[in-house]
Amino acid sequence: MRGPHNIWRLIRTGATLERAGAMNVVLDAFEATPTLRFVARALGLPFKFLGYRGDPTMPPATRALTALGPAYIKFGQVLSTRPDVVGDELAVQLRVLQDKLPPFSTEQAKAAVEHELGLPLEQIFSEFSPSVAAASIAQVHRATLVDTGEDVAVKVLRPGIEKAFRKDIDAFYLAARLVELFSPGSRRLRPMDVIEHFDGVVRGELDLRLESAAASEFAANTDKDEGFQLPAIKWNHSSRRVMTLEWADGVSMGDNAAIDAAGHDRVALSNRVLQLFLSHALRDGYFHADMHQGNLKVAPNGNIIAYDFGIMGHIDEYTRRVYAEILFGFIRRDYKRVARVHFEAGYVPADKDVDEFARALRAVGEPIFGMDATHISMARLLAYLFEVTERFGMETRTELILLQRTMVVVEGVARSLNPNMNIWEVASPIVTDYISKSIGPRAVVTDLANTAMVLARFGPRLPGLVEDALMRQTNPPQVDRRPRKRWFVLAGFVGAMTGIGALLLIDALF
Repeated sequence: MRGPHNIWRLIRTGATLERAGAMNVVLDAFEATPTLRFVARALGLPFKFLGYRGDPTMPPATRALTALGPAYIKFGQVLSTRPDVVGDELAVQLRVLQDKLPPFSTEQAKAAVEHELGLPLEQIFSEFSPSVAAASIAQVHRATLVDTGEDVAVKVLRPGIEKAFRKDIDAFYLAARLVELFSPGSRRLRPMDVIEHFDGVVRGELDLRLESAAASEFAANTDKDEGFQLPAIKWNHSSRRVMTLEWADGVSMGDNAAIDAAGHDRVALSNRVLQLFLSHALRDGYFHADMHQGNLKVAPNGNIIAYDFGIMGHIDEYTRRVYAEILFGFIRRDYKRVARVHFEAGYVPADKDVDEFARALRAVGEPIFGMDATHISMARLLAYLFEVTERFGMETRTELILLQRTMVVVEGVARSLNPNMNIWEVASPIVTDYISKSIGPRAVVTDLANTAMVLARFGPRLPGLVEDALMRQTNPPQVDRRPRKRWFVLAGFVGAMTGIGALLLIDALF
């Protein structure tokens, strides 16, 4: 339950931030008001001795979050995708946040597998290795299936992780309310929405059936993509707390020496990883939102292998078209069109001046396009774009931020393979193809066909709906203005619920 009892958790959090020297870093990143700074310091400074010490070799923010435990580590990872909220400097710190924790014992993992799958381990796996990777929520073991002899990866949730996350997320909600209460300017960044987004991400990762379903959907979307493969889910050996999938053999995408030694073409790989991401985002509206080197391998045949499907991004068709038009506008340096797209989508308030916004966008784009093509950076473009949209009152949109942040990560992966890549040349064919299919004459025909299908589906109900509407117009219902007992009962009920709601709000805030 969210409420005052979570203040103790916030005190422990503040104390750890103070002890690790991260309090000012965090407050500066959020551009905290004097009032919010006072509240934060009051929750941390007097209790500094209660804070966890952490690893002094780490930067302050990562030191504090790793000391506070798995929920805070995961929250830091999610915030690293939100430079609009925490600023570029802190986002960079959080991106290098270690995603490794001491593993829990192999015996605990075996017991969890037996409990979840309902069979003795020996009847499922002929071999079951110690942990090969341990993260904030789960750890992975390599195993061999008894029935087929196939090597698989077995992902097992940490014991008690659900309860630990629920407690910390409740404290995060209280912290977000305090931020909104004492820092009104932060409401544009919607702290409560950030926590709700984090809550949704974590809930998905705490049920491995959902991750398995995400992997299955992603595989169905991408099964015809050349040079890309996903490990298959072993549904018979998966459950809520255990996920079994094919073992992915290959070299890490982050190991250029191993990639070269295996004879792979890094230039081709860099182009492919960027184009694959854009295809998944624009074509399917469903993309891997944690596509860093640690979740990518290069198979012996040169295919790119992706795994770890805990964080997936989804954007609807309309948002995809908006995003593609923004990218296409920048590629063609048509800033007036980019500005109009922002206004048409409602991203920028209608009372702002579209021409002024277009000039601000030109100030973003022209310095970048004045550079050598190999130095044009999507990360720099988006950083500038955030500054402009903030100045014009654009509210944070979680679905776009996740997409844009993943774009920056993928660009980083591509450039690590080929520092000389021209991101616009590589992206242009994918974006142009999507634009031609989704915004041109072909798209109009498709939209009309989809509309006709919807009308056909509801066709049998249309005559009745029209008749009801006409009857209401010709015979409007007579309003009985005489007071009746039920209205008094209803008013009393509404008053009581309002009072209860006010009490709950006060409890949540204070």
